[in-house]
Amino acid sequence: QVQLVESGGGLVQAGGSLRLSCATSGRTFSWYVMGWFRQAPGKEREFVTAIRWSGGTRYYADSARGRFTISRDNAKNTVYLQMNSLKPEDTAVYYCAAGAAWSPKSDSQRAYNYWGQGTQVTVSS
Repeated sequence: QVQLVESGGGLVQAGGSLRLSCATSGRTFSWYVMGWFRQAPGKEREFVTAIRWSGGTRYYADSARGRFTISRDNAKNTVYLQMNSLKPEDTAVYYCAAGAAWSPKSDSQRAYNYWGQGTQVTVSS
């Protein structure tokens, strides 16, 4: 059974940093793509960033580019999200997602087959 488990969320002041982790298990070969999405209260879930497992191509939403960095550890089947210069508008539940097959749009939720339970990130002003 495939599982994605996020960790690293919490409360941080504006301008601070957090690093989220997403550990995957239950799959014996590499994912095609892994990504992070977030959902703020009263808003739809939105794309943050993604990384192609083979080759490491990265994609970022405009809101994340320059402040957030996605990375992966192939040996640990883990993906990370380093978030710097956090703003109150980054407050949301952050979800890790994994896609098993090729998809033309890594920023679409349709590219992902498995989702984590989410981890809360709260940025205070």
